Amino acid sequence: MINRIFKLFKIARKLSTSGAIDTINEIHSLPTSITIFFQCIAFGASSKKITENKTPGEKLCMALQGMGTTFIKLGQFLATRPDIIGEELARDLEKLQDKVPAFELHDAKKIIKKEIGDNYFKDIVEISEPIAAASIAQVHLAKIRLANKEKEVAIKILRPEIEKLFNEELDALMLFAYIIESSFSKAKRLRLVEVVHLLREITNIEMDLRFEAAAANELYENTKDDLGFNVPKIYWNYTTKKILTLDKVDGFSIREQEKLEKLGINLKGLAENLIQFFLKQAVRDGFFHGDMHQGNLFVDEKGNIIPVDFGIMGRLDKDNRKFLAEILYGFIQRDYVKVAEVHFQAGLVPQNASKEEFAQALRSVGEPIFGQSIKDISGGNLLAQLFEITEKFNMPTQPPLLLLQKTMVVVEGVARKLYPETNIWEVSRPVLEDWLKNMKSPKSTFDKAINTSSEIIKRIPDLPQLMDRAEYALKLMSEGKLNLAISGSKNLEIEQMKLKNFRNNIVISFFGIVIVFLLVF
Repeated sequence: MINRIFKLFKIARKLSTSGAIDTINEIHSLPTSITIFFQCIAFGASSKKITENKTPGEKLCMALQGMGTTFIKLGQFLATRPDIIGEELARDLEKLQDKVPAFELHDAKKIIKKEIGDNYFKDIVEISEPIAAASIAQVHLAKIRLANKEKEVAIKILRPEIEKLFNEELDALMLFAYIIESSFSKAKRLRLVEVVHLLREITNIEMDLRFEAAAANELYENTKDDLGFNVPKIYWNYTTKKILTLDKVDGFSIREQEKLEKLGINLKGLAENLIQFFLKQAVRDGFFHGDMHQGNLFVDEKGNIIPVDFGIMGRLDKDNRKFLAEILYGFIQRDYVKVAEVHFQAGLVPQNASKEEFAQALRSVGEPIFGQSIKDISGGNLLAQLFEITEKFNMPTQPPLLLLQKTMVVVEGVARKLYPETNIWEVSRPVLEDWLKNMKSPKSTFDKAINTSSEIIKRIPDLPQLMDRAEYALKLMSEGKLNLAISGSKNLEIEQMKLKNFRNNIVISFFGIVIVFLLVF
């Protein structure tokens, strides 16, 4: 308990001296009591002055960056949730730089040796100084001996003690979020405890590099037949929870356009390929790279696109893929009634809403876009506006689609930097048409019928038992003994219970100290 309170005090002091609280106060006016509290916490420390000519969001980026790993990750996570913090602040937080000083090569070698053991470590011929360093891990180039041949690889290594540090700070941050939510009713709408809880779940997965290796491997399997898109190979004998080893990328960053042109690479074709590969991942495979900015994309001498950093991946189920493809294709065809029908068929809009009014709202999104020049049309921006419209019809936005929309904006931005006149719609059309054609083909329909029949046949023996359970559940509902509105996040409920118990312990301890003080003095 003492350690958690001490960490909380340190975080509060960081927030107050970094300029973060002043910046947050510019964006959302904080209660006077909170402002006074942080002024008291910062007493005696010099506060950082953040440049006045920057936007509040840019100031917040600078403050978070100066506060270390946990807050850099918090800012990056919030950038993916405009539904919580708003579009403008989310755009500013996307600029947050995840760069910190590297740790020593000597320490990196010790970690690698401990993780893979002496036998495999002996086959590492050489290891370079770090070539990139971020808040959670850093990357080294190396040569390993495989079947009497030397192979050039890249090794990603977690920072020493990073998981312990991160979880300790998040424990304190969770308590801080709970205190704010409990003390100020207006703060409840920000869902601070939920934000910190989701950040913990996401980042703890990111801190197990076996998950990233598995994601890279799955993407490799999905795209191995896609000419022009090469995912680096994973070396599993040299991959553990704390290190990830994969092929060294031989190529240039996709942002180095002059070098690419000197190699004779067609930038127009490269831009079109990038968009099509991303759409194939999303629509065909339902598994896509969720962080395809310029720093994570390389191009080799043959014009092949090579992605790196597989920490953020998106996944769409079959219904969402069908929904996405039909919506985008419907907009390409300017068939707003069809797009509206897709929403209703998928159950994404309440059935009592007017289909005609919804189609009209969709037209208000689509027509202005088609009135723009080709270079200004964006599928990602279309989806963003679509989500705004659907909110008015009580359609809940799904986080996987939100990540897809944000990634689509980034991919289109990279493509337009390569070739400004890229026609997003014409490039997207063949991918969407092919997938929809395959979905509605006789073979696909037959396969779906076979699978459905197979599932029904499997469940026939359980039918009497299922009927009995259904009858019992209906009986409980009629008696008011069954509540279906149960939260889906058990982990979040457990975390909130822990926080309540922790708060109660603090209160009891405080009164205990007061009673002892009164008895003694």
